[in-house]
Amino acid sequence: MTDSLQGHKARKRFGQNFLQDDTIIQRIIQLFAPQVGQNVVEIGPGLGAITKYLLPALKKLHVVELDRDLAARLPTTLAGLGELDLHQADALGFDYRQFVQDGQKLRVIGNLPYNISTPLIFHLLSHADTISDMAFMLQKEVVDRLGAEPDTADYGRLSVMVQYRCQVDWLLAVPPESFNPAPKVQSAVVRLTPWINSPYQCVNESLLQQVVSTAFNQRRKTLRNCLKNMATEEDFAAVGIDSGLRAEVLSVQQFVQLTNQLSRHV
Repeated sequence: MTDSLQGHKARKRFGQNFLQDDTIIQRIIQLFAPQVGQNVVEIGPGLGAITKYLLPALKKLHVVELDRDLAARLPTTLAGLGELDLHQADALGFDYRQFVQDGQKLRVIGNLPYNISTPLIFHLLSHADTISDMAFMLQKEVVDRLGAEPDTADYGRLSVMVQYRCQVDWLLAVPPESFNPAPKVQSAVVRLTPWINSPYQCVNESLLQQVVSTAFNQRRKTLRNCLKNMATEEDFAAVGIDSGLRAEVLSVQQFVQLTNQLSRHV
């Protein structure tokens, strides 16, 4: 990438595509609706395109930026707009619980690098009990997978585990020309809202992760074959699931029911 953006060269290894469409930015701010006193963290503020609107609306904002050059210039770019709590760190290994004070949950927002979006979402889900909602710019393909329904091509491990933890709401389509440099893919904004009263009552979440991962590992095989080392025909029968089906047919609720059945053997 050779584009120079306000003196900064976009770095391919960081997956940098900077949002520059002010109409899209304003729409994101409107949908996110930041309010003074809310506990908000922005992941990957970059050149501050969204940050410059978030900060004055909130008065105080936490940001996590991996790129040292961008982190160094943000305080100057955003000077006078509010209190910026800047962390130059890798979002994938960051402990977001440190931002939670007096029991006030976090709101999370970010234009996530496409090359780390899925592992970063899983990392944030491990903090789900401390997060009220998350709004992310992602590759449209990932957003489609997040909200996919059973028995569709997009439905998989990501769909099940995110929907188990969160309500998924598709918010906004974003074309490539809204970025510099323009990515070769379509983008979209999604809201993930961790359940307060979950519709899914799983007794062993680590086992659920194992069951879902194993079931989708060879998604063209039947559940009987994929889970042969974990589940018996009696287990499938106990929860009314046909073991001859493939993983993509099962709902989140059915995965939870099967996991609860298997947990009796653990």
